[in-house]
Amino acid sequence: MSSCSPNRQSPIAHRQFCRAQPRASVLVIVMITILFTAFALVAFIEKAGNDLLVEHREAQARRLRMEAYSALEVTLAVLEDFRLATNGLHSPAEGWNDPLGFVGYTPTEDRTVEISFDDESSKLSLPHANAQILSRLFQVWELSVADADAAADALAGWMKHGHTYTTAVTPDYDRGAVPYEAPGRPLRSYRELAAIEKVREIFYGEDGRPNELWRRFADNVSLLDFAKPNLNAAKPDVLRALGQFDQTQQRNLTDYTSGQGSYRTQGPAFFQNPNEADRITGGTGGNSAAFVTTISALRINLTVHDGRSQFRLSCVVTTGNAAKAVQTQATSATGKPSATTTPAAPPPPPANPSATAQNAASRNLNYPYTLLEIRENDEISPPPPPPPQP
Repeated sequence: MSSCSPNRQSPIAHRQFCRAQPRASVLVIVMITILFTAFALVAFIEKAGNDLLVEHREAQARRLRMEAYSALEVTLAVLEDFRLATNGLHSPAEGWNDPLGFVGYTPTEDRTVEISFDDESSKLSLPHANAQILSRLFQVWELSVADADAAADALAGWMKHGHTYTTAVTPDYDRGAVPYEAPGRPLRSYRELAAIEKVREIFYGEDGRPNELWRRFADNVSLLDFAKPNLNAAKPDVLRALGQFDQTQQRNLTDYTSGQGSYRTQGPAFFQNPNEADRITGGTGGNSAAFVTTISALRINLTVHDGRSQFRLSCVVTTGNAAKAVQTQATSATGKPSATTTPAAPPPPPANPSATAQNAASRNLNYPYTLLEIRENDEISPPPPPPPQP
């Protein structure tokens, strides 16, 4: 039966009903079309907005990046002037703690630049630390002698092929659920601690997250390769573990170089020779010869602000061969170069004489600093809290 068939309706009402039905259907279709069009338009606007925002942030980052590297070059120039004048950098107390203000550097477009320094050579160099030194460091952290010796033994075995274990530690890495072997080279990342037997038990909690001892290790031990720590910025734990100073001597040295305690009125000071520390420590006990008084590796932290936007730059620089990064490839157990350590073939000769001239100019640049590490927009860690007073 037709939907417009008479059903006890007057002829006039019947005709109105038949005309209203197709109108209502068209209206529903139009409303649905408008609804879908609105959803599509909103989605397009959101996507376009996100794309424009990403492009804006990338453009802003490029501009701030140029400002950061400009400030870095100015900073390195100031540091080089001080290094030449004082026969090496010893401490920011020499006057280079604000290099941008020293030369009157003004950022462009009303930006602001914050700068801070962290002496990476104030830490213990892991490639130069033997098991005895590591054990003393762990004992400073109130580990038992047995646990400290075992952790140091396991760490030494991880870093050196053919290591003879002197404790009950007997790593069996190749029989785990995921077999692997010790690399036979110093750590390239603090995350490697999670793979070392016995060390994993001490530096990680039951939830598998780094604990406070892990953070103290990262704060006191550097993965860079340099001969001796800088006495002018040496960490308190390093003074006790490597220098074998007692707590009173360590506190006096730290107060002297930081301008605290009984040396508050004179401000931060520095030594130009390790033997000068004897007048602070009393000359008895300790081993100041285990330190130097110049910076081997300096971390420079720069943050450029432009309104709510910012760009962070962190790099580690050294001069000459004072410090170097750990080799990127492990040596084989036999000491012979493996397939992965075979030197790469030399690059092909340049195609034109101008390239040769440019390469020669690069070699003759004699840039005074070597970049050991550079990071962009990484979170710059705040300085650690001071250790508890004994």
